[in-house]
Amino acid sequence: FLKRKAECEKSANCEMAGWTRLLHSGQSDDLMDELPTVVVDPLPQSMVEHSWYVVLNRPYAFVQWTQKVNIPEKYVLMSEPDHVFLRPMPNFMRGNAPAAFPFFYIEPAKAENVHITKKFTGPINQKQLEEIAPVGNSPTFMTFDDMKKVMPVWMNISIAVFKDKEANSVWGWVQEMYGFTIACWLSGIKHVDLFLHMMAQPPWDQDMKMANGKPFYILHYTYGMDYKLSGEFTPGKFGEWRFDKRTYGSKPPPRHLGEPPKPMHNDLVRALINSINEATAALPCWEQYAESGRVSYDCDDMKTLKDPRFKKDGKAIV
Repeated sequence: FLKRKAECEKSANCEMAGWTRLLHSGQSDDLMDELPTVVVDPLPQSMVEHSWYVVLNRPYAFVQWTQKVNIPEKYVLMSEPDHVFLRPMPNFMRGNAPAAFPFFYIEPAKAENVHITKKFTGPINQKQLEEIAPVGNSPTFMTFDDMKKVMPVWMNISIAVFKDKEANSVWGWVQEMYGFTIACWLSGIKHVDLFLHMMAQPPWDQDMKMANGKPFYILHYTYGMDYKLSGEFTPGKFGEWRFDKRTYGSKPPPRHLGEPPKPMHNDLVRALINSINEATAALPCWEQYAESGRVSYDCDDMKTLKDPRFKKDGKAIV
């Protein structure tokens, strides 16, 4: 984000402003000195037992954040840890209507979903069903005022969806996304501007821009990326070369991830690996961090560090 913001600020119409990590563990961690962070509580298990579905903490986190903070920005982009900014990010909003990336699998008005959707909206007609946008909370732009209205509704609807046996089963891991878009509609947001080029999702997307020439702005690395050394894509089958974020669920990736095969024709996969390698090469003591999973400021990197963002004790100036 900071790299893209620095690029953005060289232009006359930069719209990127502050950045905050929302941490819903209820306690600080060892990245607090690296990242501007607001700590909030997880959703109490006493409200609903959700140990298998940590995503249910997210709506409650945003409820707390909107109550805790007073930010100067009118507009907010909600993003996620597996998003990489490919270029300076503009504000996609036109007026006060939210702007978001459309997900093909969020279908509140689809025939088999209609009766489930109506459990949470009440009786509505087909036209009203089609007003419920195919979006989740991320990546989504909203005004901060709208966020303050929508977040409590999102929390309550998401809990209701989770408790509903049928909705929980049918909507599965993306149920809080359904909760979000239903909450927007219930809060009076009947229109969301949709932008496919807001986000690319490799390996299914391959180029840095869409076929119509519109550039992608966010790279979402949620899917596994598998290739033969010949460059052939092997979906659903472990490749001779692969990258999957789930490999690094307990510890960060090492420095110098192996480059994708040279014959591979996917610019987004290559951009992702280059971005990770660039970041890990620049961050001091990364080897110690990757090995232990804990931030360290005691390594040889600190002896030659020239980056002015770091103090003498190694902690970042943000």
